[in-house]
Amino acid sequence: MKLNRLKVFVLLAGLSLSTLVTAEEMFMTRTQQTFPEAMLALQAEIKSHGYKLSRVQRVDIGLTKSGYKTDKYRVVFFGKPDEIKWIADTYPEWIPYLPLKIAIFSEAQDTLLIASDPEKIFLTDDPKLKKVLARWKKDIGSLLNKMAELKE
Repeated sequence: MKLNRLKVFVLLAGLSLSTLVTAEEMFMTRTQQTFPEAMLALQAEIKSHGYKLSRVQRVDIGLTKSGYKTDKYRVVFFGKPDEIKWIADTYPEWIPYLPLKIAIFSEAQDTLLIASDPEKIFLTDDPKLKKVLARWKKDIGSLLNKMAELKE
């Protein structure tokens, strides 16, 4: 199952995109920056939107063991600690989906970024949570749009 998801991910990532694309449950964009430049810019954009970086996780080690040839693939975790704590305390079933994440990887000369739509992951009737999710969605779209505008 995970291998099929990875194949879909790689297939979608292979599309030649120059602007932010929203699919039913994800955002995807391409920047002309190299991977190291894009990684630094992404972290700066996350911070400029008022979020804190939680960690950056290497994914490429597992991919290379599976036969994929890549050394530039990371998942960047971020969020606002008070919001994450509130959601975890109020809705413990959502803990596995926190904090927010953006996958970033190199493809040829470009770098691709992919994130899930929080409104599609966290299904709720709680108006307070809906407000937070709408802001998260807007912020993710905004920071990915800024990434798409960056040149080499």
